[in-house]
Amino acid sequence: MLPDMAKHYGQYCPVAHALELVGERWSLLVVRELLGGPKRYTDLAGALPGIGTNILASRLRDLEKAGVVQKRKLPPPAAASVYELTEYGDELREPLYALGRWGARSLGPPTAADSLAPGWLVNAVRATCHDWEGRAKGVYTLRAGEDEVVTVSFDDGAPVADPEPSADATAFIETDPATLFCLASHEASVDESISAGTVKITGDKAAARRFLSLFSFDDHPSRVVEHV
Repeated sequence: MLPDMAKHYGQYCPVAHALELVGERWSLLVVRELLGGPKRYTDLAGALPGIGTNILASRLRDLEKAGVVQKRKLPPPAAASVYELTEYGDELREPLYALGRWGARSLGPPTAADSLAPGWLVNAVRATCHDWEGRAKGVYTLRAGEDEVVTVSFDDGAPVADPEPSADATAFIETDPATLFCLASHEASVDESISAGTVKITGDKAAARRFLSLFSFDDHPSRVVEHV
């Protein structure tokens, strides 16, 4: 798992070593795409507009060499190769989510001109919605925009996110990416968003409000949440 000497910082430091393994441009975005499961090369290329095919191939080779990613052949009838995170690579999940929470604080909400990566909502839920106090009883289907939907339940406070709607959800919630961002950044409250019509709830409204109050860019479990 030794990095290329051309990329070596010349320091005995875990941070420097980590950057030698995954600090190249596009590398962590490749990891981000694989957090949702195995993907073919063409899937990765399509999910990362702007990356050249030679750069993607190079990053995959580097990540394989670092033990972060592995290539696997699917059995027939698929007969295709996919890339997936190794157990070591999957341990980047929480550091990457923490980096996302940190970056979101100075990013600002998305606008109509911004392009969001397909599947972003699942990662957003896993990164920013935690039921530290055990308050969100039930199952929630959340739609943010036209194409993104996720059903969320909780296991010991951690979100379990399924990228499919549920007919048996406690509540069905419709919103948009910018509003969800503002809820997580505490720029808007749940009540304000409901009043403005940017959050619409079908089903158990009190449970849905409790669920939405759990979104936060704050890393600390004892953060203040909106009590409803």
